[in-house]
Amino acid sequence: MPAEAMRRPREIVSDPEFGPWLAQASILVVDDEPGMRNFLMRTLGPRCKRLEEAADTGEASRKLDEFHFDVVILDNIMPGKNGVDWLAEQRAIGFFADAILMTAYADLDTAIQALRAGAVDFVLKPFRSNQLLNAVARCLDRVRLQRENYVLHYELRSHSDHILLRDKLIGESPAVRQVRDALARVAPLPTSVLLTGQSGTGKEVAARSLHSLSDRADKPFVPVNCAAIPPDMIESELFGHLKGAFTGAETMREGLFMHAQGGTLFLDEIGELPLATQSKLLRALEDRRVRPVGSEREIPVDLRFVFATNAELEKEVQKGRFRADLFFRINVMQIHLPPLKDRGDDVQELATLFMRKLSQQLGMPPVPIPDKMRAAFARYDWPGNVRELRNLIERTLILGRFPDGLGLDSRTPEVPGDASLADVERRHILSVLKETGGNRDEAARRLGISRKTIDRKFASRDG
Repeated sequence: MPAEAMRRPREIVSDPEFGPWLAQASILVVDDEPGMRNFLMRTLGPRCKRLEEAADTGEASRKLDEFHFDVVILDNIMPGKNGVDWLAEQRAIGFFADAILMTAYADLDTAIQALRAGAVDFVLKPFRSNQLLNAVARCLDRVRLQRENYVLHYELRSHSDHILLRDKLIGESPAVRQVRDALARVAPLPTSVLLTGQSGTGKEVAARSLHSLSDRADKPFVPVNCAAIPPDMIESELFGHLKGAFTGAETMREGLFMHAQGGTLFLDEIGELPLATQSKLLRALEDRRVRPVGSEREIPVDLRFVFATNAELEKEVQKGRFRADLFFRINVMQIHLPPLKDRGDDVQELATLFMRKLSQQLGMPPVPIPDKMRAAFARYDWPGNVRELRNLIERTLILGRFPDGLGLDSRTPEVPGDASLADVERRHILSVLKETGGNRDEAARRLGISRKTIDRKFASRDG
């Protein structure tokens, strides 16, 4: 079957015998024998999403530059350059996909050379179609598990809090309903989305909700906290690197862009990206291609981008800390997450939910929320937003009662009636700092904000 036919829309047969990922896979077949290519195209064509063929390694190299492939099925003995040598060359310049080597010679030397070159599986000629399909299924399962494991470890490193509301925005306030409506409208579209709002308002929850409503819901959702990655590592984390690209790069590794292939990449705290990385991100957004550190090849990526920030990016652009062209590129569809103080009775619903979920998670009995405390919840300005409420409930469960001296009532006599929100926030931060003996890290944890936010507020006050 001609390769062009493989690219035309067709019904894909989902075969449970070979796992759920084959129908979503993109595969390249490299063999100089037309009969073998035809057999492989007929075997794989009805079962995978995209199938390309190459008659030699030169054509295969051009296809790798043009498309992303999950698996490459490669003959070893071909005119000009054998499969093992070509594979070793491709690994050296930036080829991350799994490769299955087809060979008629099962000698030990060939096996060792193939493993060194980066082949992950063998099929011995002659072989049956089921043998090949099983080899492909093993590759796809291995890659999927490897990527999921990496993303989960990354999330655990990036988030100290347990995420309770991962996929759903809770609340029936007009402000939250408006956000949900906007997410539902943009979810089916490929449009990039910029989520804005204060720290702790639920931007990642909104991003996950957007992903779950999109046609990419069965693909990876990869969250990246740009502020949590050291500047000298962020390019490698995002785009990947080759072995030996820098000191300590002992193996080649895919970046988070490639781990999100086909799904959604959520770049949180986008305003914290270094200017040099902003430039490379802009190019990746425009070209939908990334270049791993140390690589000569740009790798095609198919992603939905969602960005988030608690900074005013327009002001960051004016100060020269954020690229204007990148801002205009990501500011296509902006959705603002309202602060908790503007969400009315949502605070009561969230408090009840956190009390129930966290009590189960911690194995502690729930603490009743008295009417007096609920009234205080309604009056309080919640500078740390939903995260601060969640931390308060967890602290309450650990103590077995609501803590004293919460400073929840922002209209107490200690605060003048004409005080600004900034004054209220400052007084509350000072109160929590006093409780923690001046420990800013602990105060930030209790408030549900970052240490950097506390430092910034003190710096602006001192200025």
